[in-house]
This record gives sequence, C-alpha cells and structure tokens, in this order.
Amino acid sequence: MTRLAWLDALRGWAAVTVAVFHLSPAVLGGDRHLSLYHAFDLGRYGVLLFFLVSGYVIPMSLERHGSLRRFWTGRLLRIYPAYLVAAVVALALGAAGLLRMPAQLTTETAASVAGHVTMLQDLLGVRGVLRPFWTLSYEMVFYLLTAGLFAWGRHRWSAWWAAGLTAVAAVVALPDDLLGGTVGQRRITAVAVLVLLVGVVAAYLTGSKAVSLVAAAGGLGAAALPMVNGSATGGVTGASSAQATQMLAVMFAGTVLYRMRHRQIGRLPAAVALTVVLAGAAVHLGPAVVLAVAVTFGAGYALSERRPPAVLVWFGEVSYSLYLLHIPVLAVAVHVSDRPLIIALLFTAGALGTAWAGHRYVERPAQELARRLPVINIATQGTDARTGSFGKHRESV
Repeated sequence: MTRLAWLDALRGWAAVTVAVFHLSPAVLGGDRHLSLYHAFDLGRYGVLLFFLVSGYVIPMSLERHGSLRRFWTGRLLRIYPAYLVAAVVALALGAAGLLRMPAQLTTETAASVAGHVTMLQDLLGVRGVLRPFWTLSYEMVFYLLTAGLFAWGRHRWSAWWAAGLTAVAAVVALPDDLLGGTVGQRRITAVAVLVLLVGVVAAYLTGSKAVSLVAAAGGLGAAALPMVNGSATGGVTGASSAQATQMLAVMFAGTVLYRMRHRQIGRLPAAVALTVVLAGAAVHLGPAVVLAVAVTFGAGYALSERRPPAVLVWFGEVSYSLYLLHIPVLAVAVHVSDRPLIIALLFTAGALGTAWAGHRYVERPAQELARRLPVINIATQGTDARTGSFGKHRESV
C-alpha cells in the first residue's frame, strides 16, 4: 500500500458518485432525479473532489520528475489514449443511433475537432462527444498553468493563485463569451488555441530550458480561457466565467494543501488562501456541495496514514476509464431495457467491466510506454522543489 492510496480512494469515491449521478434519472425517473439534484448536486460534488485531488497530485508529479519534458510525455500518454478510445466508442454509438451526438460536430466541425484535440472544448464553447469531457478542459488549463509556473520558478505561489483567482471571480465583471460568442469566433479561437497548445507542449518536449521559458508565457495565457470564455454557449457546462474561474481556484486549493503538507508554505498563508477559496466556491458552486467536498477531502487528508478500503483504492486505479466510459455503458443499458432494476444491474456490470478493461488494456500499456521512453531529464528552474518525500511512489493520476 503506497502513501498515495488515500488519494486513489478519494478519486475512486469521486468517480463512483459521478457515475451514480448520471445513472439516477434512468433508475429514479426524471422528476425524482431533479428533486435530488436541486437539493444536492452529486455530480458537481464528485467533479470538485476530482479537481481537489488533481490540484494536490499534479504539482507532486511535475516536481518529482523535475523535468517539463518528462512531465508532459507522461501526461500525454496518461490522458490521451483512454480519451481517444472513449471518443471513438462514443462516435460509434452515435453512428449506431444509441448515443446522441452534439450538433456542433457537423455544424462547427473545425471548432469541434480543434476543441477535442486540445481537450479544451468546454472553454471554447464546444460540447464534447461525451458530456464528462468538459472537466478535462479545466484539467488541461491547470496542467498548462502548473507547468508555466514551474518553468519560471514560481510554482510555490499556489496560495496567491488560489486566492487571486477567487478574488477575480468575485470582484471583476468577467465576460462569459468574449472569445466564442459566435460561430466564427469559436472557429478562430479553437484553431488559435490548438496552434498555441501544440507549440507550447512541443517546446517543453524539446527539453530546452530557454525554449521552455518562452513557452511558459503561452501556457500561462491559458488562464484567460475560464476568465473570459467560461460560458460561450448554452451547450457547455460552465454557467459563467466567474464560476469557471472559481473551479480553477479549487484546483489550486488542492495545490495549497499539498504544499502545506510538505511544509513548502506556512500554515497561516495556507489557511487564509483556503478560507478565501472556500468562501468564493460556496457562492459560485453551492455551499452544501462545497462543504461536503471540503469534509470529504479533509477526512481523507486526516486519515492518509491509515489503510483505506481496498475497494475504493481499486476504484481510484480505474477511475479515469470509469469516468470516461460510463456514459456509453449507460446508453447501451437504457437501449437494452427500460426497467430500472435491469438498467442498474447492466450499468453496474458494464461500467465496472469497461473500467477494468480500459485500465488494463489502454491506460497501463500507455503508462508503461511512458516509463520506457528514453526521455532526457533536462531540468528547469523549478527543480529546487523536489523533495525526498516523494520517493518512488507511483503516480496517482
């Protein structure tokens, strides 16, 4: 059992809650689902818990590698193979008439393709072929910001970013669709972002410190997307740029917790930043959900030295495939039967089976490939943050 098992357990719990949330309408019926949704948004709870865990782990991964080149190689092989498989499965089900595809695939093909390639579709005003893809937009922005700060040696400014993003969301009148309010704007923005992202990642993969420093400026510019384009169309999940910016602040709150635990920042500044984020998140994301997320993560944090339930750890290990593939499984289950109990049984068996298969035959081979690649560790300015506490723990995300 590794010292990151508690994070796997939290991730597993988050994945299960999101899957249950999406199953709910088919089992309980639309009216009951909506009643529960209005009382407590279980889907948002699971997503925010995911964001906190990512915020905690991604800087650990980057600083453990000590190289932006190795970090991005690992990230790309970690997230894209399973993502591409899920997209292909969704398109196949859509062609078979089992899964409804977003209209933008045909009406805004260029923006949709560019958005899916960058994983930034939700922040470009484009709906993903699978609804859960929207959270990957925030993950990608966070990767770019974390890498940019690391390249510039400002990676320990987590508390400032967490509190600062919350302050921006609270006091600045942010536009919701500055870069994607029209079809033409979405197309231009999506293509420009694709070129920028490819350029930034390619620069990091060169391993050159000088090139990485320049690329970091472009990467840090990704913060503009949630700030000015957080709700470009009605088809995306973000309700406003203020809400999108606040969700990014939640991810940095996870980083604050990580740095506090490893004594890279003091308890007082960490407490101040976390209090600010908690208050802002309660306003923009719902007080009950935010409180539940804080309590859940706090419990995992407090019990991190104890052995978590093995089933939750396993769910955490397969959580990415479970998260990506449970909607296609649900679409098939609903097509096979209209009886709630049968749907629930088919969904449970199918979701767990596809999650295991995705992890075993897609994720693990890609991760093994990342470990075998002869990537040269050319350090950047951020390597002073590496600590012996990381040891040889496997990466949790």
